[in-house]
Amino acid sequence: MIAQSATAALAFLPLAALVSLWVAWSDMARMKIPNRAVLALLLVYAVIGPFVLPLPEYGWRWVHFGAVLLVGFLMNMLRLIGAGDAKFAAAMAPFVALGDMLLVLYLFAGVLLAAFICHRIARAIPAVRGLAPNWESWHRTRDFPMGLALGGTLIAYLAVGAACIR
Repeated sequence: MIAQSATAALAFLPLAALVSLWVAWSDMARMKIPNRAVLALLLVYAVIGPFVLPLPEYGWRWVHFGAVLLVGFLMNMLRLIGAGDAKFAAAMAPFVALGDMLLVLYLFAGVLLAAFICHRIARAIPAVRGLAPNWESWHRTRDFPMGLALGGTLIAYLAVGAACIR
């Protein structure tokens, strides 16, 4: 059962998907998630949220942002994730209904596994690498562009929520 309102998910999906695709591309190309993308995602929530969520819920979801930012900051200090990954995950957090946290974690696990496998396979195929020969993620063998998985998770979550229209 998804706690996210289908109307909210459908309203958020188009712009959140565009920002998520920008983040995935940027992270694969430069191994960086632009601060502008993080701010753009927060702006999507800030502008659309009050129209599609009850105001108390809209406000409380900003707490999700702060909590994930704090955890991400700590994980970054321990060198577990990159700073851009932490900031983007925090910007994603207000889009997620608290009751859907477990669903999002499952989605993230699946999307992360699929993204990692697909990225590694693509990187190993010269014809594919040749399409974007200067992508930093092809050359950094110990790193993975987590923006690919984070963005994919947000898109998948909102798409599942939007599909639940009754």
